[in-house]
Amino acid sequence: MIVAIDGPGGSGKSTVSRNLAHRLGWNHLDTGAYYRAATLAVLRDGADPVDEQAVIKAVAGHRFDQDRGQMLLDNEDVSAAIRSSDVTAVVSAVSSHPELRKLLVREQRKWVGGRGGDTVVEGRDIGTVVFPDADLKVWLEASAAERARRRAQETGSDLLAVEADLARRDRADSDRTISPQQPAFDAIHLDTTGLTVEAVVDRILALLSKPLL
Repeated sequence: MIVAIDGPGGSGKSTVSRNLAHRLGWNHLDTGAYYRAATLAVLRDGADPVDEQAVIKAVAGHRFDQDRGQMLLDNEDVSAAIRSSDVTAVVSAVSSHPELRKLLVREQRKWVGGRGGDTVVEGRDIGTVVFPDADLKVWLEASAAERARRRAQETGSDLLAVEADLARRDRADSDRTISPQQPAFDAIHLDTTGLTVEAVVDRILALLSKPLL
C-alpha cells in the first residue's frame, strides 16, 4: 500500500509523513530531498540552474538514495547540505526542468519498488504524478502565517524572509508546466493549522482504517 502525502512548504508534510510511517512501521520516502540533492549536484558542478541541458549534464551519473532518513548523493550523506540557503534559493528553478523531473521520478519509483512493502511517500506531486494510483492521497495545507511560523522556527530564519520565500516557492511550483504543485482530484484535504503532529497523524490513521482502503 502507498500513502501519498502532498502539500506546500510548511504544511507539515515532512514531520507528519515521518511520524505516520514510524507509527505504522512502514517505509518512508521524502521526494523533495531528491530535488534538493540534484540542486546540490548542480551547484557543486557550477552549472546554471536555469539551463536544462546543463542541469541534466550535472546530475547525470550521480546516484540518489535514502537510507534511515538520510539523503545520500553517491553514498554521501547530504541531509544537512541540501537544507542550505544556497540550495533553497534555486531548488525551484532546478526542479522546474521536465527532463530532470522525469529522471528523479524514475529514481523515486525504483526506490519504492526496491524496498517492497507499504510506504508513505511525501512531496508536492505524489498523488498526481509519482504515484497517481496511491491507495490514499492526502493534501496537507495550513494558513500562510502558520506555515511561515513553522518554517522560521525550524530554520531559525527571519519570519518575514520566510514568508516571502514560501510565497515565491508556491508561485514557482504552482506555475510550472510540468507536474505543478496541486492536489490530486481524489485527495483528502487536511488543514493542519493549529493542529499538533499527533492529531494530524491520528486523522490519517483513521482514514486508513476505513473499509474501502
